[in-house]
Amino acid sequence: MLGRFFALLLKDPLTSGAALVTLGSATALATAWGFELIGGFKPCPLCLIQRNPYYAGLVLGILALIFTRTEKLRWVSVLALLGATGGFLYGGGVGFYQAGAEWELWLGPNDCAAGGSMELGSAANMLQSLATTKVVSCSVAQFRIFGLSFAGLNVIYATAMSIIAVCGLVLPRKQ
Repeated sequence: MLGRFFALLLKDPLTSGAALVTLGSATALATAWGFELIGGFKPCPLCLIQRNPYYAGLVLGILALIFTRTEKLRWVSVLALLGATGGFLYGGGVGFYQAGAEWELWLGPNDCAAGGSMELGSAANMLQSLATTKVVSCSVAQFRIFGLSFAGLNVIYATAMSIIAVCGLVLPRKQ
């Protein structure tokens, strides 16, 4: 059964790569939004930046899937997967930077705090806003699983997504 699955993937790696990039990007975004909306984890600015390659990967993956159908325009699919690869590598790099800051290997960004808008009409409003605003630091891991923070997990996931996209580009089609 697994052999048939891999045979199908290798029949047209470009199409398979595009499909996996689309599915993997959607999965990453659903997971991130799930942890935020259901789990209550608020993302820091670097976390939000790390989502951008998955938004782009979703669009580029769909674009690549569309253009793999016509032989003359498969080059568009190649460019889309190249763009997705670059995006995933960028996102993994940002995750690596954030994970290093969380482990105190280097300093995180100075302006890394999230919050809502602040009503400055009166001192009481300002104090209330300060009391209810939760500051999310990019240098402190909110959660760890197997010793890895969300940023560390993103490094692994983004690297895997890059490898999948590259495999879609370089593996030959089976006849």
